[in-house]
Amino acid sequence: MSQGGIDLETSLGYLLKEAASALRVAMETVLRPLGMTITQYSCLELLAQRPGLSNSELARGAFVTRQSMNVLLQAMERDGYVSRPAQAAVGKVLPTSLTPRGRQALQAASAAVRSVEKRMLRGMTDAEQAAALASLRSMITGLRDDG
Repeated sequence: MSQGGIDLETSLGYLLKEAASALRVAMETVLRPLGMTITQYSCLELLAQRPGLSNSELARGAFVTRQSMNVLLQAMERDGYVSRPAQAAVGKVLPTSLTPRGRQALQAASAAVRSVEKRMLRGMTDAEQAAALASLRSMITGLRDDG
Protein backbone atom coordinates (compact mmCIF):
# COMPACT_ATOMS: atom_id res chain seq x y z
CA MET A 1 0.00 0.00 0.00
CA SER A 2 1.32 3.42 -0.90
CA GLN A 3 1.75 5.99 1.83
CA GLY A 4 -1.66 7.61 2.38
CA GLY A 5 -3.13 5.56 -0.48
CA ILE A 6 -5.41 2.60 -0.61
CA ASP A 7 -4.62 -1.10 -0.55
CA LEU A 8 -5.54 -2.28 -4.04
CA GLU A 9 -5.95 -5.86 -2.80
CA THR A 10 -8.78 -4.85 -0.44
CA SER A 11 -10.18 -1.77 -2.22
CA LEU A 12 -13.75 -2.55 -3.25
CA GLY A 13 -13.71 0.26 -5.81
CA TYR A 14 -10.55 -1.08 -7.44
CA LEU A 15 -11.90 -4.64 -7.48
CA LEU A 16 -15.18 -3.43 -9.01
CA LYS A 17 -13.22 -1.69 -11.76
CA GLU A 18 -11.15 -4.84 -12.34
CA ALA A 19 -14.32 -6.97 -12.49
CA ALA A 20 -15.93 -4.51 -14.93
CA SER A 21 -12.84 -4.61 -17.12
CA ALA A 22 -12.77 -8.43 -17.11
CA LEU A 23 -16.50 -8.53 -17.91
CA ARG A 24 -16.03 -6.11 -20.80
CA VAL A 25 -13.20 -8.21 -22.29
CA ALA A 26 -15.25 -11.41 -21.95
CA MET A 27 -18.31 -9.78 -23.56
CA GLU A 28 -16.24 -8.33 -26.41
CA THR A 29 -14.76 -11.80 -27.01
CA VAL A 30 -18.16 -13.48 -27.43
CA LEU A 31 -19.79 -10.62 -29.35
CA ARG A 32 -16.96 -10.05 -31.85
CA PRO A 33 -17.65 -13.27 -33.85
CA LEU A 34 -21.26 -12.08 -34.17
CA GLY A 35 -20.04 -8.80 -35.68
CA MET A 36 -21.34 -6.84 -32.73
CA THR A 37 -19.93 -4.45 -30.15
CA ILE A 38 -21.04 -4.16 -26.54
CA THR A 39 -22.70 -0.82 -27.31
CA GLN A 40 -24.63 -2.31 -30.24
CA TYR A 41 -25.72 -5.21 -28.05
CA SER A 42 -26.76 -2.83 -25.26
CA CYS A 43 -28.79 -0.77 -27.70
CA LEU A 44 -30.62 -3.83 -29.08
CA GLU A 45 -31.28 -5.19 -25.58
CA LEU A 46 -32.62 -1.84 -24.38
CA LEU A 47 -34.92 -1.58 -27.41
CA ALA A 48 -36.21 -5.12 -26.90
CA GLN A 49 -37.09 -4.36 -23.28
CA ARG A 50 -38.25 -0.76 -23.81
CA PRO A 51 -39.43 -0.25 -27.40
CA GLY A 52 -39.56 3.29 -28.72
CA LEU A 53 -36.73 4.76 -26.65
CA SER A 54 -35.26 8.00 -27.93
CA ASN A 55 -31.62 8.58 -28.85
CA SER A 56 -31.02 10.31 -25.50
CA GLU A 57 -32.63 7.50 -23.51
CA LEU A 58 -30.61 4.88 -25.40
CA ALA A 59 -27.39 6.85 -24.86
CA ARG A 60 -28.01 7.00 -21.09
CA GLY A 61 -28.85 3.29 -20.96
CA ALA A 62 -25.76 2.28 -22.95
CA PHE A 63 -23.43 4.71 -21.11
CA VAL A 64 -22.40 6.64 -24.22
CA THR A 65 -22.86 10.22 -25.42
CA ARG A 66 -25.92 11.24 -27.43
CA GLN A 67 -23.65 11.95 -30.37
CA SER A 68 -22.10 8.46 -30.24
CA MET A 69 -25.53 6.87 -29.98
CA ASN A 70 -26.80 8.90 -32.93
CA VAL A 71 -23.91 7.65 -35.10
CA LEU A 72 -24.52 4.08 -33.90
CA LEU A 73 -28.27 4.29 -34.61
CA GLN A 74 -27.65 5.63 -38.11
CA ALA A 75 -25.35 2.67 -38.84
CA MET A 76 -27.75 0.17 -37.27
CA GLU A 77 -30.64 1.64 -39.25
CA ARG A 78 -28.59 1.46 -42.48
CA ASP A 79 -27.74 -2.19 -41.69
CA GLY A 80 -31.39 -3.06 -41.03
CA TYR A 81 -31.27 -3.71 -37.26
CA VAL A 82 -33.46 -0.81 -36.17
CA SER A 83 -35.98 1.53 -37.72
CA ARG A 84 -36.89 5.12 -36.94
CA PRO A 85 -39.56 7.33 -38.47
CA ALA A 86 -38.36 9.93 -40.96
CA GLN A 87 -40.04 12.65 -38.91
CA ALA A 88 -40.97 12.91 -35.25
CA ALA A 89 -44.68 12.63 -34.51
CA VAL A 90 -44.26 15.15 -31.68
CA GLY A 91 -41.28 17.38 -30.94
CA LYS A 92 -37.87 16.16 -32.09
CA VAL A 93 -37.85 12.64 -30.62
CA LEU A 94 -37.47 9.82 -33.15
CA PRO A 95 -38.53 6.62 -31.35
CA THR A 96 -36.41 3.63 -32.38
CA SER A 97 -37.72 0.10 -32.92
CA LEU A 98 -36.07 -3.25 -33.54
CA THR A 99 -36.55 -4.83 -36.94
CA PRO A 100 -36.88 -8.60 -37.41
CA ARG A 101 -33.18 -8.64 -38.34
CA GLY A 102 -32.38 -6.76 -35.12
CA ARG A 103 -34.39 -9.25 -33.06
CA GLN A 104 -32.55 -12.17 -34.67
CA ALA A 105 -29.15 -10.56 -34.01
CA LEU A 106 -30.18 -9.84 -30.42
CA GLN A 107 -31.20 -13.46 -29.84
CA ALA A 108 -27.69 -14.70 -30.71
CA ALA A 109 -25.98 -11.89 -28.79
CA SER A 110 -28.11 -12.42 -25.68
CA ALA A 111 -27.21 -16.10 -25.61
CA ALA A 112 -23.51 -15.21 -25.88
CA VAL A 113 -23.74 -12.61 -23.10
CA ARG A 114 -25.71 -15.00 -20.86
CA SER A 115 -22.88 -17.52 -21.23
CA VAL A 116 -20.42 -14.88 -19.97
CA GLU A 117 -22.62 -14.03 -17.01
CA LYS A 118 -23.02 -17.70 -16.12
CA ARG A 119 -19.23 -18.09 -16.25
CA MET A 120 -18.80 -15.04 -14.06
CA LEU A 121 -21.25 -16.33 -11.44
CA ARG A 122 -20.44 -20.05 -11.52
CA GLY A 123 -18.49 -19.95 -8.25
CA MET A 124 -21.31 -18.25 -6.35
CA THR A 125 -24.35 -19.77 -4.65
CA ASP A 126 -27.81 -18.32 -5.29
CA ALA A 127 -27.64 -16.60 -1.89
CA GLU A 128 -24.23 -15.08 -2.71
CA GLN A 129 -25.55 -13.84 -6.05
CA ALA A 130 -28.55 -12.24 -4.36
CA ALA A 131 -26.29 -10.60 -1.77
CA ALA A 132 -23.97 -9.31 -4.52
CA LEU A 133 -26.93 -7.79 -6.38
CA ALA A 134 -28.17 -6.09 -3.22
CA SER A 135 -24.67 -4.79 -2.43
CA LEU A 136 -24.15 -3.41 -5.93
CA ARG A 137 -27.55 -1.69 -5.91
CA SER A 138 -26.72 -0.17 -2.52
CA MET A 139 -23.35 1.10 -3.83
CA ILE A 140 -25.02 2.67 -6.87
CA THR A 141 -27.59 4.37 -4.66
CA GLY A 142 -24.87 5.61 -2.31
CA LEU A 143 -22.86 7.10 -5.15
CA ARG A 144 -25.88 8.76 -6.76
CA ASP A 145 -27.04 10.34 -3.51
CA ASP A 146 -26.09 13.99 -3.20
CA GLY A 147 -25.65 13.69 0.57
